[in-house]
Amino acid sequence: MYQANSKRYEEMSYRSVGKSGLKLPSVSLGLWHNFGDVDPLSNQKDLIFKAFDSGITHFDLANNYGPPAGSAERNFGRILKEELASYRDEMIISSKAGYYMWPGPYGEWGSKKSIVASCDQSLTRLGLDYVDIFYHHRPDPNTPLEETAHALDLLVRQGKALYIGISNYSAATTLAMTRLLKEQKTPFIIHQQKFNLLERTPEEALFMVLEKEGIGAITFSPLAQGLLTDRYLNGIPEDSRAASINSPFLSEEKVADTLATVRGLNELALERGQTLAEMALAWNLRHDVVSSVLIGASKVSQLEKNLNALKQVTFSPEELQKIDQLTLN
Repeated sequence: MYQANSKRYEEMSYRSVGKSGLKLPSVSLGLWHNFGDVDPLSNQKDLIFKAFDSGITHFDLANNYGPPAGSAERNFGRILKEELASYRDEMIISSKAGYYMWPGPYGEWGSKKSIVASCDQSLTRLGLDYVDIFYHHRPDPNTPLEETAHALDLLVRQGKALYIGISNYSAATTLAMTRLLKEQKTPFIIHQQKFNLLERTPEEALFMVLEKEGIGAITFSPLAQGLLTDRYLNGIPEDSRAASINSPFLSEEKVADTLATVRGLNELALERGQTLAEMALAWNLRHDVVSSVLIGASKVSQLEKNLNALKQVTFSPEELQKIDQLTLN
C-alpha cells in the first residue's frame, strides 16, 4: 500500500488562483497522455505517486482523455480508490466536458444536457461524489453562453463541483462568461489555455482580462509538444512525433521553422544553468496571473527533470529582453 512522503510539501510552492481562496501547486500533472488503457498501469501509479510525493496536489483530467476516451478518468479513479483514498482531501482533481465523447447531438459542446451528463459520467468513472474544478473545455458557437453558464452553476449547486473553470475561450468570450457567472455568484476561478515561449497569444488580451476579473490562469503545452526541449536541437529524430505523419501537433516544417529560435533559447537556458525545458516552464510562472503550469510525463525521470524548473524561476530584465527578441519577431 502506498505511503506518502512526509516531506512532500517542503520543495513545492503554491500559488493563489485569482482572488479565490484556493491555491494550486506551481506545477500540476496533466493526464491527457500516458494514463489510458494503452499505458501500463504500473507506470501510471509510479507517475502519480512521484508527483504527489513531490508536492503536486493537482491532477488534471477530462472526459475524453485516454485513449480510449474515458480511460484516464477510470484508471485514475482506480488508483485513487486502491492507493490514495485516504489522501483525497489533500488533492485537487479536475475534469472537463466539451469535446466529442459519445455519439449523437449531446456528446459534445456546451448544452446543459451535454455538460450535466458528461459530469455525471466523469464522476462515475472517477468514483467520486465531486470534482474540485470542473471546466467547460471549449466554447460552443451554437449554444447561448447563458445556457452553458447556467449548466456550470448547476453543477456547483448540486455539489458535483467546488469550483468552475473554462478552457480555450478567447479574451472577449471569457469576459462575457465572467459576467454571467458573477451574476449567478458561481465560483468561477480559473481559465486553462495553451501558452508557451512559441505561443504567446494569451499575453495580448486574455491575461489582462483574467487579472482585471480576479481569475487565475493554468497553462498547458508549456514545452510546445517537445519543441522547447533539447530533443530537436540537432534535427528531427526518427522516433519523434515530428517524424510521424500521424502527428497532428508537430511536423518537419514546424520544427524547421522554429529551429533557430529554439537554439537561441537553449543558449540562454544554458547561461542560466538550466535546460531549455526547465527555463520554458519557469518562464510560464513569471506571470503573476499564472497559478500553475500543467506538465505531462511518460516516465518518472522526465517528471523529476521538469520539477527542477522550480529551482530558478526568476529572470533578469536582460534575459526577458533576449527572450522577447527571439520569440516576438
